[in-house]
Amino acid sequence: MSLSVASVQEDNIEYEKTINFIDGIPGFEEYKKFVIVNNADEKNPFHKLQSVENEELSFIIINPFVFKHDYEFDLPDWFIKKLEIENEKDLAIYTIVVVPEDITKMTANLLGPIIINIKNMTGKQIVLDDKRYTTKYLIIDEQKNRQEL
Repeated sequence: MSLSVASVQEDNIEYEKTINFIDGIPGFEEYKKFVIVNNADEKNPFHKLQSVENEELSFIIINPFVFKHDYEFDLPDWFIKKLEIENEKDLAIYTIVVVPEDITKMTANLLGPIIINIKNMTGKQIVLDDKRYTTKYLIIDEQKNRQEL
C-alpha cells in the first residue's frame, strides 16, 4: 500500500512540540529531536526546524504546497511503515529552503521533502526519485509564473 501525497495544504502541526526524526536528517544523523518554531508573522509561510540537541542547528522550512500547488509524490510502503502512517491527514510536509544573499534566488529542495506524522510526532526526510523536481527549485520563479497566468 503506497500513499499518494498530493495536497497536504495546511499546516496541521502543533508548533514547539518535539518531533523524533528516526534517522536524523541526512548529513545530521546524530541529531534526532527537533521542534518547528512557527513564524510570528502569520502571513509569512517560512518556519524554522530547530534541533533540540544542538541550538546551532536549524533549517528554514516551508510547506511546499504554498508555492507549488501541483506538487505530488508517492510514499513507498517501507516509509509508511517506518513512520506508522495511517492516513494522509496525519501528515505535515515541508521542504528545506536555502536563502542566499540575493533572496530572488531562494530555493526549496523538492526532491527531499520532510514528512512528519503528526499523530506520533515522528519525522523523516525522504529522497524522491522524480525527474519533475530538483533540489534547487526556485521559489520566486514559481510565484512569478502563477501571477502571469
